[in-house]
Amino acid sequence: MASTDPDALPLEHPNLLSALAGWVSRGPGRPALRYRGRTVTVAELDTLAHAVAAGLRQRGVVSGDRVALCVQNVPQFPVATLGIWRAGAIAVSVSPLLRAHEVDKLLIDAGAVALVVDDIHWRQVIGTGEVADTLRCVLTTAADDLLAVQPAPPAAADSHAVPLLQLLDEQDGVRVPDPATGPDDLAFLTYTSGTTGPAKGACNTHGNIVAGGQVYRDLAGIGPDDVIAGLAPMFHVTGITGHLALAVVSGAVLALDQRFDAASALAMLERERATFTIAAITALDALRHDPSAAQTDLRRLTKVWSGGQAIPAATADALESWLGVPPRNAYGMTETTYPCLMVPAGERAPVDPATGIVAVGRPTPGTRVRVVAEDGTDVPRGEPGELVVRGPGVVPGYWQRPQESAQALAGGYLHTGDVGFVDADGWFFVVDRKKDVINASGFKVWPREVEDVLVAHPAVREAVVVGVPDERRGELVAAFVSLVPGVSAAPDELIGYARERLAAHKYPRRVTVVDEIPKTASGKLMRRAFRNQ
Repeated sequence: MASTDPDALPLEHPNLLSALAGWVSRGPGRPALRYRGRTVTVAELDTLAHAVAAGLRQRGVVSGDRVALCVQNVPQFPVATLGIWRAGAIAVSVSPLLRAHEVDKLLIDAGAVALVVDDIHWRQVIGTGEVADTLRCVLTTAADDLLAVQPAPPAAADSHAVPLLQLLDEQDGVRVPDPATGPDDLAFLTYTSGTTGPAKGACNTHGNIVAGGQVYRDLAGIGPDDVIAGLAPMFHVTGITGHLALAVVSGAVLALDQRFDAASALAMLERERATFTIAAITALDALRHDPSAAQTDLRRLTKVWSGGQAIPAATADALESWLGVPPRNAYGMTETTYPCLMVPAGERAPVDPATGIVAVGRPTPGTRVRVVAEDGTDVPRGEPGELVVRGPGVVPGYWQRPQESAQALAGGYLHTGDVGFVDADGWFFVVDRKKDVINASGFKVWPREVEDVLVAHPAVREAVVVGVPDERRGELVAAFVSLVPGVSAAPDELIGYARERLAAHKYPRRVTVVDEIPKTASGKLMRRAFRNQ
């Protein structure tokens, strides 16, 4: 099996702060961040991070403490992240989509002592939770706080919450010594979605994150002249490595625009003359379907990757027709920090002739990927099995969960729970999640194969397929689809379309048309939302 040695990726820096120092020395006046007309230079980014670190330390945060981050794609996210690391603390990523009791669980699990949070989310959500009063300090910020130089606002009436702008004003010009964190020290706790139980905090190290920046840079061909469009959520591991770490190690500009909205994102891509992005395939497809897409100049956007889930062949073809370049796959998960499989720039992923599945890539530098049977032995090429991974991106475990860590990393490999295969040329294909397999009349049906057929129908925009209990067959294949705006299709028509293209045990017996298919914060389609329907 084609693979590389896990020790063959020398880290250029022990942490991202070291990479930032090199960026400052090379060009302090170069733009680092752009946000709605405001440019933050490399030197300003470094100065702001020092101020955050000084403010946190003044408020009792010490090395090893956990500081939670609950903000959208605004400059405050990279500023606060680098500041937390400068203070020697560990950042904890919290989705702004979570409600109070969900945030409480994460903050308790992480043992967070401080929080950087959007001010509205603090007032309306987190501040009403049970954990709010246990935090040592809370820094609040508004989406447009850093758009212009302005005096710091008066202190908040809530003594617990301090406006971030006030802290930056208080600590302006203060320099904090290097915390000397090494590549094995924890940098981020990124929580899994918790689809099979309580969310677990993946322990992403400083080395994991630096390696991620290097791999994205080298395989996507990113340099100082590139502009990274930050379409993936910064609170997701893709945003941390594929946006922030990539910008710092490559010297490219990172353009942000608060939260994903197709029309706004298209305007930002054109305005900033973006050259690279990585986003969920659902987000890329939303751009294509937006009414303003046809009038948007994206000629400079020549480096496009999709993460989160494999790209259906029909969707890939439609996106290439629109963009003029093929969207390339990148496969990874929270526990791999960055893609462990990726299609390099300049290469085109093959399509498996038997299944019509598009390859997700080859192993990234320093990563070893195997396809194994239930007993852990390698399966022959072309045969399906579970993907297991080791390499510089794989986390050492889950936060304070030794049993789950040992199980996930049994035998020194991360067990992904994804079923896939590798072809004779070393290309990897992901079939589906092990837990999502449908047993229909004694046959295994992989939902993704059915979904790919359905989205090839011209009326279907997105599809999810689940198994539902059936007295005669064991499980029945059921599909939920959303349609392209302005186009209609009856369920019977879609069932017939699938019947013509799939074996008798695979085609859906039920198709339900829905307005929208729910998605996770990272843009993945949520099958679990339909399992009980």
